[in-house]
Amino acid sequence: MQERHASAVDGAAAGGPPSAPDRPPGVQLDAVLERFTYANDDTGYTVARASTERSGDNLITVVGALLGAQPGESLRMTGRWTSHPQYGRQFEVWNYTTVLPATVQGIQRYLGSGLIKGIGPVMAERIVGHFGLDTLDVIESTPERLGEVDGLGPKRTKLITAAWEEQKAIKEVMLFLQSVGVTTSISVRIYRQYGDASISVVKDDPYRLAADVWGIGFKTADTIAKAVGIPHDAPQRIRAGLQYTLSEAADAGHCYLPEHALLVAAEKILTVPAGQLMPVLADLVADEGVVREELPSGEGDHIAAVYLVPFHRAEQALAHGLRTLLVAPADRLAAFGSVDWGKAFAWLAGRTGVELATEQVAAVKLALTEKVAVLTGGPGCGKSFTVRSIVELARAKRAKITLVAPTGRAAKRLSELVGHEAATIHRLLQLRPGGDAAFDRDNPLDADLVVVDETSMVDTLLANRLVKAVAPGAHLLLVGDVDQLPSVGAGEVLRDVLAAESIPRVRLTQVFRQAQQSGVVANAHRINAGQSPELTGLDDFFWFGCEDTEQAADLLVDVVTRRIPRRFGLDPRRDVQVLAPMHRGAAGAGALNERLQQELTPARDGAPERRHGGRVFRVGDKVTQIRNNYDKGAAGVFNGTVGVVTAISVEQQVLTVRTDEDEDVDYDFAELDELQHAYAMTIHRSQGSEYPAVVIPLTTSAWVMLQRNLLYTAVTRAARLVVLVGSRRALAVAVRTVGAGRRHTGLTYRLESA
Repeated sequence: MQERHASAVDGAAAGGPPSAPDRPPGVQLDAVLERFTYANDDTGYTVARASTERSGDNLITVVGALLGAQPGESLRMTGRWTSHPQYGRQFEVWNYTTVLPATVQGIQRYLGSGLIKGIGPVMAERIVGHFGLDTLDVIESTPERLGEVDGLGPKRTKLITAAWEEQKAIKEVMLFLQSVGVTTSISVRIYRQYGDASISVVKDDPYRLAADVWGIGFKTADTIAKAVGIPHDAPQRIRAGLQYTLSEAADAGHCYLPEHALLVAAEKILTVPAGQLMPVLADLVADEGVVREELPSGEGDHIAAVYLVPFHRAEQALAHGLRTLLVAPADRLAAFGSVDWGKAFAWLAGRTGVELATEQVAAVKLALTEKVAVLTGGPGCGKSFTVRSIVELARAKRAKITLVAPTGRAAKRLSELVGHEAATIHRLLQLRPGGDAAFDRDNPLDADLVVVDETSMVDTLLANRLVKAVAPGAHLLLVGDVDQLPSVGAGEVLRDVLAAESIPRVRLTQVFRQAQQSGVVANAHRINAGQSPELTGLDDFFWFGCEDTEQAADLLVDVVTRRIPRRFGLDPRRDVQVLAPMHRGAAGAGALNERLQQELTPARDGAPERRHGGRVFRVGDKVTQIRNNYDKGAAGVFNGTVGVVTAISVEQQVLTVRTDEDEDVDYDFAELDELQHAYAMTIHRSQGSEYPAVVIPLTTSAWVMLQRNLLYTAVTRAARLVVLVGSRRALAVAVRTVGAGRRHTGLTYRLESA
């Protein structure tokens, strides 16, 4: 049995159960959880339907923090009865325990709900049909008797027994963790990380969780630390808080924080005076837990930059690697040093049927004669055709060519445009658990020319791994649009490299005639120049005005599910992508995913589905991976990978996703917090991808995210069609608002200081 408590934030979302000190004794209610009707993944607040012995077929409504429970579980809830003005009588849950069912029907549903790996609905019916009310006692005390059931051999019996024991062990850990507000899924992760040592680790060194267990940050670890009695001003808490502040900065794109900014931010997080932070920071530097370095501020003086160690090492190594490649004495494309360019370009024009523009000619020469070069430019300026021309000429000299991009979609697109196989960076380097690569400085890639597309979304850590793997004498060409959003990860590599005068570069500016006929391309350039896009008279760029956010969300769902398929014949799941400025809000990616799933992949009687947290996964769902997991698939599954759910096995507790790299990847039910629905996604998560049609909600509720480079990035993700839905005021703000200031990085300085 385990108890889970609704947290203060859950209570606020629920409309306010009284806080514990003011709370009268609660009412106890025993019920079986039948289904969820609403769940907020951010707050944990849920609305569910449950049955009691008295209610029979008339289900009751229960509300509160119930995300850890699964349909089919028997719950003993403590709370109060309330009356909602719209929905009527409901039970407000303050905390609950799971209890083992006491009826044959309850036991059968409990076992068949997917809680025990190896038992699905059919096998649960057989087991309970054989053992009746003694079923759970048999599994607990004499599991070898399961062999009496038809279809249960020794192998499967062993699997069920092991799963039952693991559930018991996890529940022991949960008994302790749930009292401090840790969710079920994170409790499972803690147990799988530390096993039987889980409780001792949590009690003795709770801040270790933030480093070891994905999904646990400083705030969760700090809540646990407080519960186990670690003082508010303990050095270990301050140390963890300083590192967390730097980690949060890295999540926002910064490789370092100026020391003063670090102390100000950490003081707010820790609510500890700055005077107590300085000695701990000094100890962190001395212990090499962080790196402190003097860097030029750009205003003639210096600042103290504080880095987390991995980002400092990566930035230094990346700068050194690029400089080393640039001046390498060997040249694996030496033939182009003495080529007759007139003949070369004449041959190329005969092969492609197109004459290169002056800027493109310069870019081709640069890529084939300089060992590091950058090619940038906006949509319609011929970046892809320039890369194709470079590859054609390199092929003619029998060069070994490697094309890479950050995402599977971008790699597929690059391959189609250039006519040469392309891979994702992760798969090319064969990244392993822990992030080490099969190819590095000691084992470089056998390539004479390495072309990296969509470099704007490559962060410092990944760029460093890639550059390490490029052989001395090989040519590295970085291709991307510097005006798009920078990478999700820390750094802004493309912008920093372009800012370093020592790195050769060409910027394509001429928009070609064919591209000029595209409303998508023309409006992308208008937006990038701070001008309002043309909203009428175009056959590939449309505007649906609606000032109210809720109504805009309704309109967007209609546009995606009915209007675009009817007019353009596009599949709303495969071909249409909603790109929202932010995740939260009525027109945010989270709420739109729920709405679009309801329309495109609704619940069907008898069809398997799995609830995890506030999300329900169904076969046919469009999903995306939200963390790098080097242990999944043939060579890892990475943040931003998109796929479709193809199978759900309640019995095996496995959900299968077919990724956009055509790989089938299995997820245990406990791993489903690595997935989000992807009918709608934030614009940041769409970087490097291209879709036939893009639909963008622009509402004043997303005020803080309405920026020019955000809108420009969203529009340039579309190959054929863009639809904007929302407020003219929001559109005007997005066009005129220049993006946030530069990130804290030192790459340009390191490239120039040599």
